[in-house]
Amino acid sequence: MIPRRLLAPLTSALAEVPAVALLGPRQAGKTTLAHEVARTRRTVYLDLESEADRAKLSEPELYLAQHVDKLVVLDEIQRTPHLFRILRGLIDKGRRSGRGTGRFLVLGSASIDLLKQSSESLAGRIRYLELGPLDAGEVGQERLDALWLRGGFPESLLAATDAASLRWRTDFIRTYLERDIPQLGPRIPAETLRRLWTMLAHQQGGLLNAAALARALAVDGKTVASYLDLLVDLLLVRRLPPWHGNVRKRLVKSPKVYIRDSGLVHALLGIGDREALLAHPAVGGSWEGVAIESLIAAAPSGAEPHFFRTAAGAEIDLLLKLPGHRKPWAIEVKRGLAPKLERGFRLACETVRPERRFVVYGGVERFPLAEDVETVSLIELCEELSAA
Repeated sequence: MIPRRLLAPLTSALAEVPAVALLGPRQAGKTTLAHEVARTRRTVYLDLESEADRAKLSEPELYLAQHVDKLVVLDEIQRTPHLFRILRGLIDKGRRSGRGTGRFLVLGSASIDLLKQSSESLAGRIRYLELGPLDAGEVGQERLDALWLRGGFPESLLAATDAASLRWRTDFIRTYLERDIPQLGPRIPAETLRRLWTMLAHQQGGLLNAAALARALAVDGKTVASYLDLLVDLLLVRRLPPWHGNVRKRLVKSPKVYIRDSGLVHALLGIGDREALLAHPAVGGSWEGVAIESLIAAAPSGAEPHFFRTAAGAEIDLLLKLPGHRKPWAIEVKRGLAPKLERGFRLACETVRPERRFVVYGGVERFPLAEDVETVSLIELCEELSAA
């Protein structure tokens, strides 16, 4: 399954800038998307985890100079960060000779390392796009339940059975802990990181309490912060920041934390099928995470996501400030088929005064819940955000 949402932006970016960085966790579909783009142009593909492909770049200037008329795709670029300096020289040389766009497509699964290296070497020459696992707006209503249970990694979502999907996700987690993270440099005990990841799954969508996590892991607060930073940088965890508007209220200042893929949440919690999911205490947070990730993915580039909560309990699950809009959209997430307008959401909207107000629920029909509040399906609101 090709992640179509980024196909047009990626094609457009390659027509406008010399280099494009496509960032996302492993197995999210970056390579598939790159091959889809490559079908329309002459391309050289190099997998930098392959010893044979790395050997081709033992003299990178010489090798890449032979392919100036092609799009060069460099997969897992974080394995060879020294290439950024070389790409800069090749890009500048190409600009002087009239080849200024669509030279390099770099794929990476570790955002912080990639951003740090490229910001030093390719400033003004590169555009960043982020590809997460498939989301509700991409899979549609007919696959929404499967997406929720299995998550959006294509191999997990399309597995023959729920059991096969769970085995894939379990292997995925083990590979990240035992191989991928150690390759990036941090010396973190795999079991400690797994425990943190599992704690976050149990608290999906909860406020970050670093002190409580540190006590449970028997480490200090700075260590927990560094572990969490790593999971965020690997695009596996999202810290959703609180809204800090100019309001005379005592606002919650801690971010909310979500594991970005619901399938990983369920694998960490040992949830193998829909019945087990519906009976689990994490079911509400799990559905909220699916909705929030899908809505953020559907929003236009540059949208700013937040949540809002006061000390008195007024709350909005997701505030989306869209580019060019003065006020945000307020979105409340409900799993049931008969949502009610919560007093906390109404009070929060009176404070924030959003441009539009929605309640996303588990049904498919759209109807007004109050004079200025629309009840809408997750799929339909994703489509509306994509067109905004």
